[in-house]
Amino acid sequence: MARSQQSFSKKEKEKKRLKKRQDKQKKMEERKQNPQSSDLDSMMVYIDENGNFTDTPPDPTKKKEVDAESIELGIPKKEDDGEEVEHKGKVDYYNDQKGFGFIIENKTREKYFFHVNGTLEEVVEGDTVTYELEKGMKGLNAVQVKKA
Repeated sequence: MARSQQSFSKKEKEKKRLKKRQDKQKKMEERKQNPQSSDLDSMMVYIDENGNFTDTPPDPTKKKEVDAESIELGIPKKEDDGEEVEHKGKVDYYNDQKGFGFIIENKTREKYFFHVNGTLEEVVEGDTVTYELEKGMKGLNAVQVKKA
């Protein structure tokens, strides 16, 4: 004789399906017994002067006029004054055979790369220099390097 094809898990799944179907039927009956009004006023939500949601319309006397032109969208562009900021530092390392070196800034103690093509005068290690910063391929580079 063959065993029943009905396993424990199959029985459990069938019970869950029946329970779901009964719950759905109960909800439908409850909705039919307690109909909600579907008019537009009951669905409206307002925002008060503090930005909170409310079901009462706002008071028109508290209304503020806002000039649409004064609203700035996005991040404001940085205004360039047109003047380049000169930094001061000291030449920490310079290889005159390869034509590059590094400058340590006096204030922030950061190192900046410079190339011989970016110098205005001959510089050697230990010189105090002034320079401008320019974005290079691997970070900020010192350009317009000259002795202070």
